[in-house]
Amino acid sequence: MRGTIRSGIARAIFLTALVSSLATAGAAYALGSTDLLVLGTIVALVVAAAAAVGLAAARRQTVTLERLAAAAASFAAGNLDVRAKVEGPREVRLIAESFNRMAEEVSAALQQVTAEERRKTQFVSDVSHELRTPLTAIRGAAETLLDGDVDPEDQVRFLSTIAMEAERLTRLANDLLQLQRIEGATGELPLRMVDLRLAAERAAAMLEPLIEDRGVALTVRGEAPKVLGDVDRLQQVVANLVDNASRMVGPGGRVDVELTAEPKLAVLSVTDNGPGVPEEDLPRLFDRFYRADTSRTRTSGGAGLGLAIVRAIVRAHGGTIQAENLVGGGSRFVVKLPASGQ
Repeated sequence: MRGTIRSGIARAIFLTALVSSLATAGAAYALGSTDLLVLGTIVALVVAAAAAVGLAAARRQTVTLERLAAAAASFAAGNLDVRAKVEGPREVRLIAESFNRMAEEVSAALQQVTAEERRKTQFVSDVSHELRTPLTAIRGAAETLLDGDVDPEDQVRFLSTIAMEAERLTRLANDLLQLQRIEGATGELPLRMVDLRLAAERAAAMLEPLIEDRGVALTVRGEAPKVLGDVDRLQQVVANLVDNASRMVGPGGRVDVELTAEPKLAVLSVTDNGPGVPEEDLPRLFDRFYRADTSRTRTSGGAGLGLAIVRAIVRAHGGTIQAENLVGGGSRFVVKLPASGQ
């Protein structure tokens, strides 16, 4: 608006100077009445033209402001895609740009809230589904025992079912609490210098009896820069990935844990020579309760929280994890963590 005022003042000064000059010229040259009439007409036309230009400019600014106000009203009514057209004087353009930035931030925030609500709804649905199966099994076994007239062998079988399903519920509860501790406000990690090679070797030693029982060969090789983190959590990352890979390869399979370095990163990869992961499952592999291998039962394959826990731990350390299939068969899980620089 200041630009409009300045332009109006300039035009006024110009017209005043023009009228003064014409009057001086008339006096100097002793123009006749006809000539003065012509000059007066010219001055009147110039003044009228200037006024018309000023009104047109004011009208354009009014239209621009009306468009900006309409965009704001539409956005307030729920049209989050509307944006203001950046046009008009500098002041109006600044307002339009500020409005557009605000609209982008509000839209992004609302999208995050909507996504979070959707995740919560899905989480409640998944937990309910996971609880239904063991609770149904426990209830069925208990009701059968309560009916009486059950031979000793069946009693043992039903009691074993109750114990096994109760253990599944305990593991599920523990996994959910672990995810909450890592992802929630109480998930602060006790940080110290960690040697990833040492964490990998400890995980391999812990899993050695299980790996041997499955008939799988496990190797740990390479070195990586030290990282700042929780050694127990990082050891859990390796253990979960190795346990998952050894399930997939089956007897006679091979699982390799390799440690390498990239600029400012420590890299840990777990590779297997199993059948790989179906391509359609890769995007959801780290989702809670998701199982890529539908042939695995909930008893043999867990609740589908292992890889979700791995991702949560890696993210809590400021790192990334991704899964990929290898040419010729097998899969690889790659964890990248910020190197400590020491």
